Amino acid sequence: MYVENSNAPARKPVTVPGLHAMKAEGRKIVMLTAYDASFAAQAEHAGVDIALVGDSLGMVVQGQSSTLPVTLEQMVYHTTMVARGLSATLLAADMPFMADRDVSHALEAGARLVGEAGAAMIKIEGAGPHILEAIHALTERVIPVCAHLGLTPQSVHKFGGYKVQGRVQDAADRVLAEALAVQQAGASLLVLEGVPTSLGERVTKALDIPVIGIGAGPHCDGQVLVVYDMLGLTPGKRPKFSKDFLAGRSSVGEAIAAYVADVRSGAFPAAEHSYN
Repeated sequence: MYVENSNAPARKPVTVPGLHAMKAEGRKIVMLTAYDASFAAQAEHAGVDIALVGDSLGMVVQGQSSTLPVTLEQMVYHTTMVARGLSATLLAADMPFMADRDVSHALEAGARLVGEAGAAMIKIEGAGPHILEAIHALTERVIPVCAHLGLTPQSVHKFGGYKVQGRVQDAADRVLAEALAVQQAGASLLVLEGVPTSLGERVTKALDIPVIGIGAGPHCDGQVLVVYDMLGLTPGKRPKFSKDFLAGRSSVGEAIAAYVADVRSGAFPAAEHSYN
């Protein structure tokens, strides 16, 4: 059972301006998914900057074959639980599939995830015209947005599977153009998933906002993993971009602390966790 150290100094709350300062200062940002209060508390104690309630819960918690069946009600439920385990770590929540199909639905979902569930930031996949409009509308109403580009799991049918994106020049240029577009629309953060290392570096250098990589190489401003992947608990083959941090350690807390330390130092991700 996790027991908080009452003698440990209180952490200063992580904020959006604070994340931007970390990019400017070259300090790596650590993001990790969480789906309940207990894992959230472990992440906060280990020093994670951002806890993400990902719609990945559809696959790693519910046993679905994709993230598409996850509903807004389920996202609100899990975000509410995670919020109870945090006091300083910034809480971000995914916009589930089709909740952003137009501005009115995106605003309703954003209001519920922030106002009702306690999120401080909403993550939205893609960069289509309606997504850019939704990002602008949310940020105009003071709801910070984290964009998500590259391999976007909600587009699994369009991509024909979970495939690395941006491997040819035209595709890489398109990802960069989309990244600049979501920044222009008002996004405060970008998750970049499943792209070659060179593209991850290119996008990170081009943007003023922090870029958090997952399978995007070591040059991003920070890293994110699904907590079940980094603990080696996900059934089947572990993603190439992940690492089992629990192996050789005696507790979940130690594993998360090791992940935080390796991201901060630049030891993770290594070449074997990245794409050429």
